[in-house]
Amino acid sequence: MTRGYWIEPYQRWQPPGCLMHQYTGKDIRACLNGQRIVYIGDSTIRQLFWATAKKLNVTGANAYRQKVDTHEDLAFEDVYFVWDPFLNSSSLRAELLSSFDDNIPEAADPSKTAGLITVGGGLWYARHFRSDWLDQYRDALDYLAPLLGADGDRPAFYHTPLSTNRRKDHPVYMVPVQVPLYNTLSPARTSSITPVKISSMNEYLFNLSMTQGIKVSWSHLLMTLERETAYEESGLHVIDDVAVRKVDVLLNARCNAQMTFLRGYPFNKTCCSAYESLHPWKTCFYLALLSIPILVSGFRHYRKANELTKAFTVLSVVLTYCYLADRTQLFDKTQKHFKYQDFFSLCAAVLLLGLLSVRPTSDKKPSAGDALSSIQGASPSFLPRDQSDEWKGWMQFVILIYHYTGASSILGIYQVIRILVASYLFLTGFGHTVFFYKKQDYSLSRCTSVLVRYNLLSCMLPYIMATDYLFYYFAPLVSFWYLVVYLTMRIGSSKNTSMAFLLGKIGVSAGIVTVLARTPILFERIFQFLQYTCHIHWNVKEWQFRLQLDCYIVYCGMIAAIVYCKVSDILRGQPFSQNTLSGVIRRHWNKISLIAAVVALVTLVAFGYFIQQFSDKVSYNRWVPFVSLFPILAFVILRNCNRHCRHFYSSAFAWLGRSSLETFTLQFHIWLAADTKALLSSGVFGRKATHVDGRYLDLVILTAVFLWLSWMTADATTTITSWIIDPTRQSAQEVKLPSLKLVNEMGSAGLHELL
Repeated sequence: MTRGYWIEPYQRWQPPGCLMHQYTGKDIRACLNGQRIVYIGDSTIRQLFWATAKKLNVTGANAYRQKVDTHEDLAFEDVYFVWDPFLNSSSLRAELLSSFDDNIPEAADPSKTAGLITVGGGLWYARHFRSDWLDQYRDALDYLAPLLGADGDRPAFYHTPLSTNRRKDHPVYMVPVQVPLYNTLSPARTSSITPVKISSMNEYLFNLSMTQGIKVSWSHLLMTLERETAYEESGLHVIDDVAVRKVDVLLNARCNAQMTFLRGYPFNKTCCSAYESLHPWKTCFYLALLSIPILVSGFRHYRKANELTKAFTVLSVVLTYCYLADRTQLFDKTQKHFKYQDFFSLCAAVLLLGLLSVRPTSDKKPSAGDALSSIQGASPSFLPRDQSDEWKGWMQFVILIYHYTGASSILGIYQVIRILVASYLFLTGFGHTVFFYKKQDYSLSRCTSVLVRYNLLSCMLPYIMATDYLFYYFAPLVSFWYLVVYLTMRIGSSKNTSMAFLLGKIGVSAGIVTVLARTPILFERIFQFLQYTCHIHWNVKEWQFRLQLDCYIVYCGMIAAIVYCKVSDILRGQPFSQNTLSGVIRRHWNKISLIAAVVALVTLVAFGYFIQQFSDKVSYNRWVPFVSLFPILAFVILRNCNRHCRHFYSSAFAWLGRSSLETFTLQFHIWLAADTKALLSSGVFGRKATHVDGRYLDLVILTAVFLWLSWMTADATTTITSWIIDPTRQSAQEVKLPSLKLVNEMGSAGLHELL
């Protein structure tokens, strides 16, 4: 309430180091629960009354405003205004008394008490008193000070026992005397309302607040400091947007702690609100996690005990860092504010990093049946591991920048990001299908290892961060689709060599998932069962939304994988592939490749034109499940159209791609803040986040820590997964990576993560 600055003038006010919420009428009603909001003072305070009334009901407030006079008491729904420019009326004192006195009849009914009282005035003393204006103002404040202050002497009744948190539920705030825009005041006001008078009254209020503990919203003055556009033509009153932000400051001070308690995460109302202390059972969870490395160190039969001890230590450190970063005041939190310059400059920096790290791929030996290498000579296989890692890596960079800059409000950027998320799921379907088709490994240990690897971090974070499993939606999403791919390929697996049978299974599976996604009664019943039995609260509508957005892209990845495997068999000259179509493919593969590349290029251009036809996210989201495959397939074809494209990759992008799951999950708390709603800041380089005084220094340092921890966590979760599935294995690498021969044979997307 004392400091702050404009992130976006008159729209977003940023107090130092914390997050201010923009309250709606629904939020206000939930916080006050029938209690009144009372404003008492002059016309500058009346502006706050109207701003609050519009939050509750803008249409009704505008209609009511046309009916009332200037200098009178006002009442609209649960918001009241008492006209008292001299701060000496009996109504003012009675309102303050009733807020703390349970013996007064009006206070017996909570609906008649004030949940928030704001008092302010002083301009009328400057305007109408020539000589003793300061004495009169002092007398008025001195008379009210015992009722306004937190530390001053109060009437005898105030020392009687109060109900729990009674005083906290009835805060009283003072507003300093509004500093006018002097050069636009009328001649009559200019002669009487002078800088000396205003500064003298505010100086006395400041001294009184320090001795009496009066809560004064000094940030109201900072909102208009050296900002002529913040004022109306009169020079005395502020514009409506500024008045709304002033009200938000008061509501944040009054309601943030209560709203956080009522609604839980996301914890995006951190101003004037303390985080909950670490619960005893969370402490026990920490101690149990930290004790595992000590116990493991004594496992003689596990030959990688040191490696496992390191893995559990890393995981413990990462979870602790998440808690300290996003559930304590140790780090600052700042609001996001989108700027095209920030988004595209960060993307350009990432692109430069990727270009500087281009290297020849490590997958130098082509598979025998690779569609291109068999025709064009030795070259890396189709969609090799380095390339799929690179693909995931640069997409992850773009998604991180998208979240960091708050670009979700920009439709064009959102449309591209939706395709990138769909690409991850395409890789999931492609990679797992190739594995199952090539290896025919449907063992329980294999299935369990994938699910544990996907969910280990996402299952631990909710216990520490007071969130839930579905909040980290990517892990549940890929887990669901992995099970879909597994069941689709597992059922009738002995007939998977038949193209028609495989396509038929995929069609049936797609139909079942479509029914589940469009009529989510099954998920509702499952979520209700979890709520009643395990007290787990999952948002079924959010889950349904995630399923519907990318309902078919995984199946497109599966079909692409089957086509790839079949074409590889054809070019390898397998006996069962000897037919007319196979002969055409083998003879004209170069022409087919060229035509596919041209079609892919045209498809990307056409898709760019297509998405420009949408005017909002809702209409675009309806089309995404049906059109996302076109740009994805076009990219895959162009990226693999010849051996030169496949021979090189970006090692920087590939490095990030190998820990993309951990990066996506950990960004919620150690790169972003307030459960992705804000930005994390160290607070070391200055409170005001600008390019000059530290914002990018913060970004560089916190990003380096974030990426390093993500990489360490990826290695740790792989090690722990190996130990959970089979403690007798000699090395976690047996779970982490398939053999190079298998990678070459499969050409699969992201097999390191899938295994």
